[in-house]
Amino acid sequence: MPLPRVMLADDHTILVEAFRSLLQTHCEIVGSVSDGRALLESAPQLKPAVIIVDIGMPLMNGFEAGLRLKELMPAVKLIFLTMNGDPELAMEAMRSGASGYLLKSSAGSELIRAIEMALKGKTYVTPQIARGMEKAFINNPVSKVRDKKLTPRQREVVHLLAEGKSMKEIASVLNVTPRTVAFHKYRVMEVLSLKTTADLIQYAIKTRILIP
Repeated sequence: MPLPRVMLADDHTILVEAFRSLLQTHCEIVGSVSDGRALLESAPQLKPAVIIVDIGMPLMNGFEAGLRLKELMPAVKLIFLTMNGDPELAMEAMRSGASGYLLKSSAGSELIRAIEMALKGKTYVTPQIARGMEKAFINNPVSKVRDKKLTPRQREVVHLLAEGKSMKEIASVLNVTPRTVAFHKYRVMEVLSLKTTADLIQYAIKTRILIP
């Protein structure tokens, strides 16, 4: 019986090699990429059954890249692997069709189990995240209000920040000054009551802000 075809998407080379070593007797590793755009380009050609995706990748975050792939390849199984323990982000991932959500601190056996369950059409969430998801759902069964308060230009800035671009790079893309980008960034943070750039990027991932 052929081994399941698995693709890795993570921008940390050491982790990719560790995953490859862990999974090589259980799966056929058909390829690896280090950013979201490369994932979108390579996966349709490599045709993996399962993709293990790091959420925090450059150029395009893994969350957005993975969900776009689900539109292109509905049968592919996505397992998100991240350092982000936010249960609401995990809820958003599972609502959007992911087969698994694991922390990078999870045991290797959990990743193998998640792949096995995904191939059977089931889902797997790291237990501590699953408990947080239950509490989050009880406290707020409806997903948080999305980005209705933001202007089109603010959405553009947030989207590009989530892709890993610097304010100078965003200024070049939008043909404005870095000072203007900074103004929009901090105005968005004020409107959404966010304290750090990391909070802003997490908001962008959760709400799937896209450039109109």
